[in-house]
Amino acid sequence: MRILIVEDEKKVASFIAKGLQEEGYAVDVLHDGESGAFQALSIDYDVVILDLMLPKLSGLEMLRIIR
Repeated sequence: MRILIVEDEKKVASFIAKGLQEEGYAVDVLHDGESGAFQALSIDYDVVILDLMLPKLSGLEMLRIIR
């Protein structure tokens, strides 16, 4: 299973990613909505963990784009 985490707080993103990787998931981490939307449209992810308050593009705007 491939998971995308889009979280601007690097410590939080690292904590979540580490836990998921320890469980055997493939995890990609990005820190802004613009790059997150591009990545989500470019690669087929099973799950996206998305923060709502992101730089460049909010989490809600990103969600609208990828839906």
